[in-house]
Amino acid sequence: MHAPANRWKHSVTLALTVLGITAPVFLLAAIGWGWVRLGLSYDTVFVTRLAMTLAVPALILTALAETTLDPAAVARMALAALTAYGIALALWAVACAAVGAERRTWVAPLAFGNTGNVGLPLALFAFGAEGLALAVVVFACSAIIQFTLGLWIVAGGGSPLRALREPMVAATLLGALMLWQGWRLPAVAANALGLVGQMAIPLMLITLGVAVARLRVKAMGMVTALAAAKLAAGAALGAGTALAFGLEGAAAGVLTLQLAMPVAVTSYLLAEKYGADAQPVAGLVVASTLLSIVALPALLSALV
Repeated sequence: MHAPANRWKHSVTLALTVLGITAPVFLLAAIGWGWVRLGLSYDTVFVTRLAMTLAVPALILTALAETTLDPAAVARMALAALTAYGIALALWAVACAAVGAERRTWVAPLAFGNTGNVGLPLALFAFGAEGLALAVVVFACSAIIQFTLGLWIVAGGGSPLRALREPMVAATLLGALMLWQGWRLPAVAANALGLVGQMAIPLMLITLGVAVARLRVKAMGMVTALAAAKLAAGAALGAGTALAFGLEGAAAGVLTLQLAMPVAVTSYLLAEKYGADAQPVAGLVVASTLLSIVALPALLSALV
């Protein structure tokens, strides 16, 4: 007799839980969007440089160096993430070749997602400190591949070794070394870097909102369909890879969540910088971000 009432109560509780997880992410992005719509100035170049050069590397380094996770679990998560992104690149490259689409424009945006701006805070809110540490591992793997092989694809050639100049990559390698060796940061350095790293998530989310508000795109029909395919394929690939590597609990949830992230604004900036067709990529950013407002809560309801 009480079963329908219990199911309804469970559904309401789950909905409120998912809302509590996703609302801070989209509210912070909405602040950036509203800031631009009010006509207020926002120096995206400076803020992005601050975040990507200082705040995000500090977040990555402290998360890896100070984590209490088993190094073997971190290594398995990293291997799973690298495998998943390698498969994603291969699948989207084959798909582009099959339909005659330009590889430089489409492959990298469809393979990589917004594992930083959206993925990190969602993992934190959904799975706690353990989820954030695991999400940083996936984010770091994504960044390494995106700024090596992904950059090579977008640029149409060149040396992938340019990634070694990226502070995020250096922080990832140093953090991985410290985790492997069991080293710890001095207390003063850990506290200082921890404070710097706390800037990363708010800065990235607000800047995401600013970037989306400033994008101007046309012909959204095709890119909306591609954005939906990217989100669905990413979630399926993440879940399948987690199963293949025997990941469970927070690790499986984080990998699935991170692979299902919408297209990052970084993809648009790289396309613009290296002469790929940037407008369709801008459309993918907008469409996938808007779709994620519905898709990510639905996915989280199945994961948490």
